[in-house]
Amino acid sequence: MAVRHFLTLQDLTPDELNQVIDSAIALKQAHRENQQQPILAGKVLAMIFEKSSTRTRVSFEAGMAQLGGSALFLSPADTQLGRGEPIEDSARVISRMTDIIMIRTFGHDKIETFAQHSAVPVINALTDSFHPCQLLADVQTYVEHRGAIQGKTVAWIGDGNNMCHSWINAAMQFDFKLQIACPTGYEPDPQLVKNAGDRVLLTNDPSIAATGADLVTTDVFASMGQESEQQARLQQFAGFQVNHQLMAKAADKALFMHCLPAHRGEEVSAELLEDKAISVVWDEAENRLHAQKALMLFLLNQ
Repeated sequence: MAVRHFLTLQDLTPDELNQVIDSAIALKQAHRENQQQPILAGKVLAMIFEKSSTRTRVSFEAGMAQLGGSALFLSPADTQLGRGEPIEDSARVISRMTDIIMIRTFGHDKIETFAQHSAVPVINALTDSFHPCQLLADVQTYVEHRGAIQGKTVAWIGDGNNMCHSWINAAMQFDFKLQIACPTGYEPDPQLVKNAGDRVLLTNDPSIAATGADLVTTDVFASMGQESEQQARLQQFAGFQVNHQLMAKAADKALFMHCLPAHRGEEVSAELLEDKAISVVWDEAENRLHAQKALMLFLLNQ
């Protein structure tokens, strides 16, 4: 059987993605009831980090432990993809010693090259272009709180970044409408927008994007590696904060999500982030753990 990778949401079919979401919900319940079985006993996950992250490391490492396996943390000092050794060679070697690999890196081309030469499944734990694992957790969270996301309307407010790109893919794969609001010059990849067709509405007005949305979501205005642009971006993104005033334009019982870490008072108001009636960011953060467990089991045919 051919090795399956998860570099973007497009690597799984819509039915397979929904299968992973259902599995994640079941795994979460099993964990809470202390019924989790060591399905991956003896399996090893290699975690290659060129970009640091609290949630990504904790969720993958804890998830592998809960499933009975083990995880190896490889920092930038431990692996120099494409510098100390060609990416192709690193992939061949590491994949002969482990059962599954997750990579958090910069250029998406790096993870594509690695996957092409890996003998085991490779998971994209974030690149500059996509963050598909976060979308699994986000959709799981919506399903838990409101049911199927198919046919709903999601608003993305902020930068047309890797999260925005993955929301565009999600709109196509899970069949919902996505209304994106970005400042001029910060729009997402036009080819992705074109691929999504009428599933995506692109505007420079947050009020238009939020109108009628069942879910409103955002991210920091300056992502990792863009710290030098922080002040300029704060000026460009003025008026793009998600707060109670903007949420008032959304549908009744609309939810708010944020992939975290959040900068209170910038892309989201502190009051909205902590409003338990609207904000589900803490459930969303926890669900990275369970969604990734389900993904690993799927890729390992367990």
